[in-house]
Amino acid sequence: MKVIVCGAGQVGTSIVRHLVVENNDVTVIDSSPELVRKISDSMDVKAMEGFASHPDVLEQAGAEDADMIVAVTYSDEVNMVACQVAHSLFEVPTKIARVRHQSYLNPIWAELFSRDHMPIDVIISPEIEVGRAIFRRLHVPGAFDTIPLADGIVQLVGVRCAEDCPLLNTPLRQLTELFPDLHITIVGIVRGGDGFVPSSSDHMLAGDEVYFICETVQVPRVMAAFGHEEPEARRIIILGGGNIGRYLAHMIEEQRPAVSARIIEYDKDRAHLAAEGLDRTVVLHGDALDPEILEEANVAAAEAVIAVTNDDEVNILGSLLAKRYGAKKAMTLVNNVTYSSLITTLGIDVVVSPRAITVSTILQHIRRGRIRAAHAVHDDFGEIMEGEAMETSPLVGVPIREAELPEGVLIGAVIRDGQVITPTGETVIKPRDRVILFAETEAVKKVERMFSVSLEFF
Repeated sequence: MKVIVCGAGQVGTSIVRHLVVENNDVTVIDSSPELVRKISDSMDVKAMEGFASHPDVLEQAGAEDADMIVAVTYSDEVNMVACQVAHSLFEVPTKIARVRHQSYLNPIWAELFSRDHMPIDVIISPEIEVGRAIFRRLHVPGAFDTIPLADGIVQLVGVRCAEDCPLLNTPLRQLTELFPDLHITIVGIVRGGDGFVPSSSDHMLAGDEVYFICETVQVPRVMAAFGHEEPEARRIIILGGGNIGRYLAHMIEEQRPAVSARIIEYDKDRAHLAAEGLDRTVVLHGDALDPEILEEANVAAAEAVIAVTNDDEVNILGSLLAKRYGAKKAMTLVNNVTYSSLITTLGIDVVVSPRAITVSTILQHIRRGRIRAAHAVHDDFGEIMEGEAMETSPLVGVPIREAELPEGVLIGAVIRDGQVITPTGETVIKPRDRVILFAETEAVKKVERMFSVSLEFF
């Protein structure tokens, strides 16, 4: 597949890394000579300096025979025009654009992105995607990540093993014996920053970040088995009243009437905008690092503090202050990836990465055929994928242990007629089953080839 990626920032670089590992033909465009040089030196791609919206630049990038353009520059307008030019002049089949400004996304202007006007196939809004991701994580106290799969029937959950986790030092094969009524598949473990797909003889250690797949209705029981029985947060303080903070507060008001939320916003105009657009949410104008403002927000009674300002340092320090003054849990938005591995050791419970969430959203649309969903897990560790098995698939009709899965791949669940099957080596996949599997990044292309017949891929 030939892909043009417009923008060599954090999101663009992550997307390129996924595409290059899978041996796609990738061309990157960015107006920054430094970013172009950096990505050209670190990856085997064609990197060009220029404005992605200019026709001559897209022509030099090979738009005439490109299969897809992914526009993720820092400018909404450049992203939109690049997709328009790619469509009108070069007939690029698939066009994906990151659009941040909420005015473009107002439902009353929905026709803007139709094929008759600005034909963009997929619009990605990082603020909305981040708001949704945080909202999902609020439902599963103790989890640092949750991803719904198979129309919400199944979930991938990420949980950090504490020192008192009851499941530590137990071979994974024994989990079924210890908890026969829990249908769970552990598909990935991150230890010391490095991820691996575990075997049945592996066991979990304190400090591990564990990813498991289970039926959604069983998530609370599985979390309890990991030692997490915290109640869902009912009193929430949001640090930052920008797009993410306001969107999150709207979702809480609409879908969680029993939850009370308060916003602390430093900018007076944004604070007024938030107050005018929300009904039940209390908006306080002030500095999230001011102890008096935190006290006024009653931070000591808060069950969760969610820091989503546009300043990483404010988010980190505000979260730590809030916990010091009594908040039970802190979820912190961090853009700078170098901070992510540091701040969990400081006492912050959940790190929210806009880059990882945006890349994950885009991956869902890069995968083709009958692959219904794809989500990046732990930066470049791997992907959780959901596909539909067809009659000619090599997975169909044989026990999973005989299916010769590539190394670094583990099937986490099979959905048949709306019922969830926790797979064993003897499970036989049937046509039309939905197969949910985890694949390390290096194995993704092999999985696609393995599914190419069954999923009518390419």
